Amino acid sequence: MIKKLKTKYLKTKNNLVFFHLNSIIKLVNKMTQIKEMPKGLTVDIVREISQLKGEPEWMKNYRLKSYESFKKQPLPSFGPQIDIDFDNITYYRRIDNKVHSNWDEIDDNVRKNFEEIGLKDAEEKHLGGIGVQFESETIYHNMLNYLKDKNVIFTDTDTALKKHPDLFKKYFNKIVDYDENKFTALNGSVWSGGAFIYIPPGVKLDRPLQSYFWINNNQMGQFERTIIIVDEGAELEYIEGCTAPVYADNSLHAAVVEIYVLKNAKCRYVTIQNWAPNIYNLVTKRAIVEEGGLMEWIDGNIGSKVTMKYPACILNGAYARGSCITIAVGDENQIQDTGAKMIHLAPHTKSNIVSKSISRNGGNATYRGTVKIAPDASNSISTIKCDTFVLDELSKSDTIPKNIVLNDTSTLEHEATVSKISEEKLFYLMSRGLDVDKATELIIMGFVEAFRDELPMEYAVELNNLLKDRKFCA
Repeated sequence: MIKKLKTKYLKTKNNLVFFHLNSIIKLVNKMTQIKEMPKGLTVDIVREISQLKGEPEWMKNYRLKSYESFKKQPLPSFGPQIDIDFDNITYYRRIDNKVHSNWDEIDDNVRKNFEEIGLKDAEEKHLGGIGVQFESETIYHNMLNYLKDKNVIFTDTDTALKKHPDLFKKYFNKIVDYDENKFTALNGSVWSGGAFIYIPPGVKLDRPLQSYFWINNNQMGQFERTIIIVDEGAELEYIEGCTAPVYADNSLHAAVVEIYVLKNAKCRYVTIQNWAPNIYNLVTKRAIVEEGGLMEWIDGNIGSKVTMKYPACILNGAYARGSCITIAVGDENQIQDTGAKMIHLAPHTKSNIVSKSISRNGGNATYRGTVKIAPDASNSISTIKCDTFVLDELSKSDTIPKNIVLNDTSTLEHEATVSKISEEKLFYLMSRGLDVDKATELIIMGFVEAFRDELPMEYAVELNNLLKDRKFCA
């Protein structure tokens, strides 16, 4: 027990040994902060999560409605097979009951994990604010003072419910309904953490905000809820990172993101997802874009066992624009079922989708997307370009588009290519002194250039490192 507690001691002149009281108090506090629900999902667990968070009655009722919908909803009828034992998932686990604004206050082992991936340095050098979620709850959150002075709100979603209840209720669950599918219902019943951002009119951030999500336990579920409101004429860049250790059993990530881009506003949402290969990554991301607004999704999917993710733009105002640039790497035992949705509801709207995917070692990287130009969306334009590298005979890639144009003044173009690495390009590079591995690496890096060029420099470097770790010639 003494070894477990790692107690320190002091030796007095009389050679008496005393336990270091501060160490004991610190450990006891830590033990009382840890809260983990039993595996499986019941109505009692849903109620307990709401009670533990001290939520208002309307949120508890929302969770209960979502839970009833979750029980009734079937698994998706399209896409990859989903083999999840919902009774063997932990739906809520908290390691701390406080959101810290000082790195040194976080548990030592947890802090070291985040410092090793460079989050602390990124915050100090490049970011306007950062939030860190570990398991079910946000454990760290900070923002530069000058952004606070501009009345920017950047906090975790649970805190926003308490401190900004009217703003929260105005936008919560307005774009993504809880009963759309089994996983939106699951998120609605057990959501926890995530980011809540409000950028006031005319405020243009010169540094991005970032959230980082970490699943640390085996058979764990993470269900953050993110809400972003970019008010008229404002601009925001938001970066999201995700990771998890590798376990033998499957874990689940089922998030919901709702973004509101108001008149002449701009939002860029960057995701670099490097989940471990035991994670089911089943996410709903959707933005509504008003007149003259611009929504950009920059979406990278490198990890996970199965990813089903299709960032969407609802172009609701005249001259609204939506863009989605994605990269997906399907390696051994991986299925990346990704793409985008663009719904044109107003005239003179524009959308652009660029999808880059790579499959190897029997992996599957598939584009699945929808573009719909409504009857009232006259003089609208949409372009889709899907490019895939299939690196061996075992791997697979499909392009599954649904393109609908319901007026005769709009245009839609869709281009798709599937190819292998060109022998001519390999020969040319090797004739310049490169070996086959380096030549292949350069071709792959050139292939994903359209995606990489949209990233901030430090994240482009990190993407390069992640792709190089894949060793495409191995």
